[in-house]
Amino acid sequence: MTFPDPYGSGQEAIQPPPGQGYNPPPPGQGFNPPPPQGQGYDAPPPQGQGYGQPNQGYGQAPPAPGFTPAPSVPAGYGYGQYPAVAVPQGMYIDQMSGLLLPEGTELASVGRRIGAYFLAIPLAIITLGIGYIIWGLIVWGNGQTPALQVLGMRCWRPETNRVAGFWYMALREIPGRIIDGILSFITLITSFVLMVTGKERKALHDWIAGTVVLYDPNKTLAS
Repeated sequence: MTFPDPYGSGQEAIQPPPGQGYNPPPPGQGFNPPPPQGQGYDAPPPQGQGYGQPNQGYGQAPPAPGFTPAPSVPAGYGYGQYPAVAVPQGMYIDQMSGLLLPEGTELASVGRRIGAYFLAIPLAIITLGIGYIIWGLIVWGNGQTPALQVLGMRCWRPETNRVAGFWYMALREIPGRIIDGILSFITLITSFVLMVTGKERKALHDWIAGTVVLYDPNKTLAS
């Protein structure tokens, strides 16, 4: 029995007589038998070599002629990682503030800063005011005020990695202190909050002069 070809190819499908199946394909033809055990279909090429291309990975085009391939990425360097910064001899990176500080010193604590603030009042009274001013003019060149000197602290400029000089201390202690008290209680509280909450513990007058206050118990910065 024949059936018309529904695709219009001009050929007709032939159905075998009842009780008789389709003729099997001749030997050697038909579907390929599965490969022997241990051998798959088209095993992948060796590592580092793509199909038909020596030393070429999957989906990678060969380098254009005349161009040198990019160098390999160093180990341990990737997204979100930064190369290590060279630290000069005699310095270290403070983990809390991220500042580069001299060895033997540390960022002055909030307690020491508050102590220096209140110590300045009796020192000014004892020296009758004028003595405190003269004392301050002498020690400004060492990055100190009278109260900072008594408590073993010193002003440091991270921008230059040097002790604050006379003129930076004058900027800190004259315009800086005026701005600290220009609005009286409001600016004093603002300066205190900046010092307590900031990772570099900089009060308003420190921001103006670009200084931080270091605790220098061994007088490392005296020389």
